[in-house]
Amino acid sequence: MTIPAPFVSRVVEVEKDWIDYNGHLNMAYYNIIFDRGSDGALDLLGVGADYARDRNLTIYTAEVHICYVRELHLGDQLEVSFQLIDHDEKRLHVYQEIRHVDGWLAATSETLSLHIDMSGPKVASFPEDIQAKVRAMAAAHAALPQPERAGRSIGIKRKNV
Repeated sequence: MTIPAPFVSRVVEVEKDWIDYNGHLNMAYYNIIFDRGSDGALDLLGVGADYARDRNLTIYTAEVHICYVRELHLGDQLEVSFQLIDHDEKRLHVYQEIRHVDGWLAATSETLSLHIDMSGPKVASFPEDIQAKVRAMAAAHAALPQPERAGRSIGIKRKNV
């Protein structure tokens, strides 16, 4: 199996219902775009919708940090990249970018996801077959540079007075 580094989604188009009263993409829909953009990568890892249905195991988002870089508007065509930054036996640390098909950066997202046994629900280790796919993606993505925007925190930087 060839693993793209980074994984890049199919093209997503900004829909009419996603536009807010300011005339641009409402902030909630960036999450939808990031979520839809990760579907193919999660399928590649074997943890997509079929995994939840067939094995009663899934991925839950524990934490997410979005940076809004440039406004998006009705009809804009976008691609979402997915880079596995880190992982362990129960967690995935992922960095994503929404880019306009013209190449400019619109937003970034950094996510920590947990592997869940839905019978609990409770955090659980990935099965070995999934761990092998995660390790393979991690190896493919290891050659990518660490994203400059990864690891950011929120806060107000004060100047010394």
